[in-house]
Amino acid sequence: MTKLQKFKESYFLYSFKRDKVAIGSFLILVTLLMLAITAPWIAPMNPYDAENIDIMNSEIPPMWSEGGESVYPLGTDNMGRDMFSTMLYGLRTSMIIAGGAVLLQATLGILVGLTAGYFGGRTDAFLMRMADIQFSFPYLMVAIFIGAIFQVVFGIGSYERLAVPLLIVIIGLAEWPMYARTIRASVIGEVNKEYVEAARVIGLSRPTIMIRHVLPNSLTSVMVISTIQVANAVMSEAALSYLGLGMPVTTPSLGSLIRSGFEFIFSGSWWITVFPGIWLILFVLVINLLGDWLRDVLNPKLYKG
Repeated sequence: MTKLQKFKESYFLYSFKRDKVAIGSFLILVTLLMLAITAPWIAPMNPYDAENIDIMNSEIPPMWSEGGESVYPLGTDNMGRDMFSTMLYGLRTSMIIAGGAVLLQATLGILVGLTAGYFGGRTDAFLMRMADIQFSFPYLMVAIFIGAIFQVVFGIGSYERLAVPLLIVIIGLAEWPMYARTIRASVIGEVNKEYVEAARVIGLSRPTIMIRHVLPNSLTSVMVISTIQVANAVMSEAALSYLGLGMPVTTPSLGSLIRSGFEFIFSGSWWITVFPGIWLILFVLVINLLGDWLRDVLNPKLYKG
């Protein structure tokens, strides 16, 4: 039986096809991902190109409102940029930051958790105390600390150009203990099993046993955590940008769009903040719904046969 046939007959696919919420969330997520990926080709304008931006077109309402124009279906922001275009590019930027941050925190967390769980003893105690110390620092404090170091090393003028990798590092370093603790718990449950003892008997090295045998059997929970952490990373980026510690307003992200429009919401230009806010809520919601479904499917205790 091929892997494709096994997948077609698996409980995973069977559960997915029977869950309308999971199917709907998956379709919406795929649509948002495609919109973000194809933003440079489908967006009516490039919000990064100053030649396409006219400040005289600022704060034009959506086309169905009085004063709206069909050229700007969702209106324009305070800089004269088309809202639909900036939202597409903003979603793209937020997804890049979230994906990079989750990849970084997963790499660090899996490495630390695997080492701590396999070796145990003093190594486990030392690495877990490091995780406890990291947990005690809010990501806002980490953002301020790393941002200050960045400005000293690279200069304030480089911030806009390097804001994306900076946010990836900030969010990634702030959240890795979540992976470390989860992987450690899974590894502890695996190291005393017969297949690990057999690998030791035939003379395999510790790194080989850890990476080729123990790690693959400990990654189930990582899939669930990753979906939740992507949503958390998007929310963290939005929060940092809103507080002025994230993306600059000249570079669209969901957080920077919400921040730039907040001061105009009470003056009548509600769409500058509301539309990116809805975009953000929808994206986080579908990821969380998929994460909940994935947790239920991969947790054997919840299997109802």
